[in-house]
This record gives sequence, C-alpha cells and structure tokens, in this order.
Amino acid sequence: MNENEAIGIFDSGIGGVTVLKEILKILPNEKYIYYSDSKNNPYGDKSDEQINALCDNIVQQFIKQRCKIIVIACNTASAKSVKYLREKYKNIPFIAIEPAYKMVYDYAYKNPTLVMATKGTIESEKFNLLYHTYDNHKTILLPCVGLADLIEKGNQDEIKTYLKEHLEQYKGKIKNVVLGCTHYPLIKNEIKEILGEVEFFNGAPYLAKHLKDVLEEKHLKNMENKKNTIQFIDSSNDEQKKKRFFEIIKE
Repeated sequence: MNENEAIGIFDSGIGGVTVLKEILKILPNEKYIYYSDSKNNPYGDKSDEQINALCDNIVQQFIKQRCKIIVIACNTASAKSVKYLREKYKNIPFIAIEPAYKMVYDYAYKNPTLVMATKGTIESEKFNLLYHTYDNHKTILLPCVGLADLIEKGNQDEIKTYLKEHLEQYKGKIKNVVLGCTHYPLIKNEIKEILGEVEFFNGAPYLAKHLKDVLEEKHLKNMENKKNTIQFIDSSNDEQKKKRFFEIIKE
C-alpha cells in the first residue's frame, strides 16, 4: 500500500485530539485525516443503530480518501460500533480506544476508583465485559451525561460547575480516575481541583502503541523521514473547533 496514504482518526468532536497527540509522539512521519463529527455530538445518548450509521458514514468518507487504517478515537463509538465496522469492512484495520480500566487492575488494584465515561460507554456490552473481568470491587461507575458536550463548547465556568455538582461527593474517597472519554483528558486539572491528588488512567498511550504495532505488522508504516501532515474535517464546518484543535495539538 502507498506510504502516502493517511491514517483516518475520528471522534464525535475534538476530544480525540488527546489520542492523536499520543500517536504523534511515536508516529511522527505519517499523514493524518481527523474527522470531528460535532454536528452529531454527543454520541453517548444515541441508540446503537444511530451510532453505527454515523460511524459507517465517516468510514465511507475515509475510504474515499484512501485511508490505510482507521482509528476510532471515541470510547462510545468504539464500545458500540467497532464489531459492526470490522464485520462490514473486513479489509480495513480498525484500532479502537478503550477505557483504561485494565490498567487499574494491573497497576493500582487496591485503590478506590472512579470511572468517568459517557452513558453509552458505561452501558455497552464491551465495557461491561471489561469491567466484570477486572473489577477491583472498589469502583464507582459515573455516567457523565453532557460533560463531553460542555468540553466541546469550551465554557470553563460551565465545566467547573458540572464537575463540582457531580464529583464533590467523591473528594478524598477516590485514588484512581479512569478517563473513559477522549474529551476528559482536556480537563484533568479541573477534575483535580475537585477530587484532589488522584492518578489518571487513559487508554490513549496504549492505543498509540497498538497502532504502531499493527502498522509495522501489516507493512503499512511510513518509512520515510518526513514531517507529518494533519487534515482536520468538522461535520458542522465549525472554524472555531478547527482553531481549538490545532491549538491543543501544539500545547
């Protein structure tokens, strides 16, 4: 396959930029197309059928742009649609983000844990299998309805009010926080303001490593030593989101 073909990455909004940043650390020479589906954000409160249809539409656009591999940088889409997509598009490798709950099992099993995720992720069969396999019996599952949308809009006052309302009861009681939505790493400091010193678990670094392994295994990795290019597409054509996306990339 042509080394100039891109890696397609999509999320329900710009939250997947936190995944792309980890990928860029170990795959600096690739061409990337990032698709932000802000027109249909959030995914967390949609039915499985709706999410499948939205993801299918994005994948078809990536195919038209000859993407060599597709990264699902949205926990809800990963939990709900990766199986459907892999069955429908058997010739395309899909790399899917997962909430980093197994990391708690591996590294901090004894500590009280809070899983912050969308309602769709927490209710999904995929997450429940992960949770029941690695349950440390000290875990609270918190469906953060509407939080990804607030982060997408970027209003700090609204975000802080939301976190205070939903997290204050756990202050001093939690040691681990699983960031089960790719938007949430953007507000780690705000979460710490409420909960105090906690350890964050985020699946993005592990996804990046897995992506690199799959590219090498399938001989798809770009071997040329050249600077990456990043194309940003937003389904609602929001220039403000594009501006914020590239600001976060440079941070």
